[in-house]
Amino acid sequence: MRSKTFGWPMALVAALCTPGLAEAQADPAATASLPAAIPIFPLQDVTLFPHSTQPFHIFEPRYRAMVADALAGDSIIGMAMLEPGHEAEYEGRPPVFAVGCAGIIVAAERLADGRYNIVLTGVAKFRILGEDQSRLYRLAEVEGIPESVESSDRALLGRRRRQVEDAVRAVFPGAQLPPAEVSDEEVIDGLSLALPFEPSQRQQLLEADGPLERALGLIGLLRPQSRADALPWVGSSDGATAGR
Repeated sequence: MRSKTFGWPMALVAALCTPGLAEAQADPAATASLPAAIPIFPLQDVTLFPHSTQPFHIFEPRYRAMVADALAGDSIIGMAMLEPGHEAEYEGRPPVFAVGCAGIIVAAERLADGRYNIVLTGVAKFRILGEDQSRLYRLAEVEGIPESVESSDRALLGRRRRQVEDAVRAVFPGAQLPPAEVSDEEVIDGLSLALPFEPSQRQQLLEADGPLERALGLIGLLRPQSRADALPWVGSSDGATAGR
């Protein structure tokens, strides 16, 4: 399974500035109402975050079935990253990291040959408790992981957002960051998705204990970089793809 991701400026636009998707973005109610079992879409190098948006091209038969079933139901799909060494078991059910992010399909196009183009907006983190083996695709028993920010921590989150933005500008001079009206959570989660980190680093950011800790993780990853080319640059494409 191979996947392709946007270059980070393009992904940031998709993650933070897509018109009409705000109503689908993460909130505490989404975590509370997450179904007990959701389909999971395992990829080797793509991570979804709450408050972020990611396009996918679906062409493997089992995941076409997953998308069709999701669209006929609540439109929820859980993204989970494959653990290292999955290749030998790929056609089966190789291990995935226990923490993932559930997304809602906010746009879908079914192509003439049965493939799909979809857009997922992240709504809630989850932890996998087990798997149901009854479907062609993977169906996981999950529990939601809340990421609410207390009102008393709002000022601290705002300061950490500014520190993250300063670190981004230091590594990527001239970077255009979202305007002030975009929420702190959206900026932190969008940058976690869009910046060209290694997959394992993005997984660590996802597993952080909420936006405050995620912001600290971003700062730690960015500050050691001394020039704009210090991080690997990811070429832009038409989205992520998965499934043979």
